[in-house]
Amino acid sequence: MRILIVNDDGVYSPGIAALASVAKEFGDVTIVAPDVERSSTGHAVTHSRPLSYRRTPIAGFEAFRVDGTPADCVAVGFTVAGKADVVLSGINLGTNLGNSMWHSGTLAGAKQAALMGSRGIALSAPAPVVETSFDVLRPHVRRVLATLLPEENLTLVNVNFPAEPRGSLWTRQSVRHYDGKVVPSKDPMGRSHYWFAVFPIEETEEGTDRWAAEHGYVSLTPLRLDLTDHEALAARQKKDPARS
Repeated sequence: MRILIVNDDGVYSPGIAALASVAKEFGDVTIVAPDVERSSTGHAVTHSRPLSYRRTPIAGFEAFRVDGTPADCVAVGFTVAGKADVVLSGINLGTNLGNSMWHSGTLAGAKQAALMGSRGIALSAPAPVVETSFDVLRPHVRRVLATLLPEENLTLVNVNFPAEPRGSLWTRQSVRHYDGKVVPSKDPMGRSHYWFAVFPIEETEEGTDRWAAEHGYVSLTPLRLDLTDHEALAARQKKDPARS
């Protein structure tokens, strides 16, 4: 199995090295990652300038850095190194649960793989765990890959690890509303600046990714690229059928 690993934290992130150290047990690993952190870039792609691709060996792995987004890294990686059987995106330093999927660069790497006819798995965990004690998560990452990699019908999956997993659950995305606040402040020079802060304003629903993570379970959420609201579409077509 050919495995391409990307992320949005940058090629030197401890999360990408940690993931590669487990993924090598399942196939041939190549790393193609952004040259700097590109967190929360969503599914941005670079089209207004050329991209550079530089060899950057990491911890014994063949690795390359790209001056672009996570989605760019998948597209460039497939073009230069050949199409991979699966793209693993992560391990992100911070979870990607619920509505954060919409702006996650980590998930965008996995989505780009699915868009290009491969498979994508996004993996995220609380930042302190990955940075200081990945050994706690290692067996759980191995178990998740052993579960998902053989499942060729699962083309896009979002995985989130809690700090101390006690098991895993198949979940759906939490769609409860978040309160996105702009918090004003001052810099040391007295100039105004603003932080975009996100706070959950409703309780989590059992069976969702947020609920699983809050209760100590690894969350595995199968996703699809089709954003169509099929129930709304069917209702509208029934109410207002097309006329010839």
